[in-house]
Amino acid sequence: RIVNYMGAEPFRPFRINMASGKAYNIRYPEMVAVGRTTVRVYMHLSDDDDEAKDRQQKLSITLIESIEPLDAA
Repeated sequence: RIVNYMGAEPFRPFRINMASGKAYNIRYPEMVAVGRTTVRVYMHLSDDDDEAKDRQQKLSITLIESIEPLDAA
């Protein structure tokens, strides 16, 4: 469950694998907001602070295929 990964002490990066084949690498706990039926993932489009634009993706919890530690892949 995603809440287990979010509440881990210390936080360990993880990957969300979707049924569509897309994957989201979660490197910081601030990147994710968990709701009842959705997970919102916040990302930067650039590593350059002057050009960084935030993007968010809303994921349906029912379409999450698996969650795994990032170091496992």
